[in-house]
Amino acid sequence: MVNMRRQHDAAFKTRVAFEAAKGEKTLAQLASEFDVHPNQIRQWHRHLLEMMLDIFSDRRKKAEKGREDLEAEPF
Repeated sequence: MVNMRRQHDAAFKTRVAFEAAKGEKTLAQLASEFDVHPNQIRQWHRHLLEMMLDIFSDRRKKAEKGREDLEAEPF
């Protein structure tokens, strides 16, 4: 029997991570509701929090400006 790994789309991961961020349900409850391992939910939740920090920080603006500067340089 072949054990295929499931692949979840970004919308599903985001929905599960937001539910975990709300804190209304435990990881075990979310895991049974969405049929995903609790450790996977924890990982998606952590990733969501890290990305949220980048959205509201100046690092993102600096990175975009640096990329624009590199693209503007002639070869």
